[in-house]
Amino acid sequence: MSKRTQPHRPGTSMLRKRAAVVAAGFGVSALLGTGAAVADSADATALPGIASSSVEAQATAQAKAADNAAKAKKEAEAKAKEAEAKKKAAEEKKAKSWIDPVKHYELSAGYSQGGSMWASGHHSGQDFAVSTGTNVMAAHSGTVVKAGGNGAGDGAAYGNAIVIKHGNGTYSQYAHLSKIDVKVGQQVTTGQHIALSGDTGNSSGPHLHFEIRTTADYGSAVNPVSFLKKAGVSV
Repeated sequence: MSKRTQPHRPGTSMLRKRAAVVAAGFGVSALLGTGAAVADSADATALPGIASSSVEAQATAQAKAADNAAKAKKEAEAKAKEAEAKKKAAEEKKAKSWIDPVKHYELSAGYSQGGSMWASGHHSGQDFAVSTGTNVMAAHSGTVVKAGGNGAGDGAAYGNAIVIKHGNGTYSQYAHLSKIDVKVGQQVTTGQHIALSGDTGNSSGPHLHFEIRTTADYGSAVNPVSFLKKAGVSV
C-alpha cells in the first residue's frame, strides 16, 4: 500500500515566521518604552537635587565674596591706621627736630667774632648771608615772645626782630628782618614761615642774624652753630 504524502504548503511556514518577528518587535518596543519611562522618571527625580546643588554653590560663592570684601575692608582700614600713625610720628619727629632758619645761604660773621661793628666788641650770633626777602622759618616749634622793631626790645642795632621760646627752655632770635609775619603769643611749628630776611638795623648788607639764647633777652646767647650741630643740623 503506497504511503500518502501530506501536501506541502510553503506559505504557511512563512506566515508563522513573520508572525514571530512581529511579536518580537512588539516586545522590544514595549521594553524600550518601559526603559524610556524609567529614564524619564529618573531624570525627574534628579532635578530637585541639581537645583539644590546650584543654590548651595551660589550661596557659597556669595559667602566667599562677602568674606573677601570684609577682609579687604579690614586691610584697607589697617593700612589707613598705619599711614596715620606714620604721619603722626613724622609730625612729632619734626616738632622735636631743629632746622636751619633759612635755605640756600652762606655763613658770614660767626658767633663771638670780634669787631667794632658790635657794641659789646663781639658778635652775639651767626649771620646767614641771603638776599632780602628770603623766607625765614622757625628753627624749632615754640611760642613767639617778642616781635617788632627796635630789635623787639633788644635795641635798634637788631632792626626788626623776633624771639621764640621753645619747650626745652631755649630761645631763638631772628634779626635784621624786612617783614615780620607773626605776633607775640602765636604758636609756631618747626619750619613754619615767620618772616622775610632784610637789611634793617646795624647791618652791613642783607642777611639773617640768628641767635640761640638761654633767656628771651640780649646777653644770654650761646654758640648757635654748635647748638644746631648737636641737634643734628648740618650747618
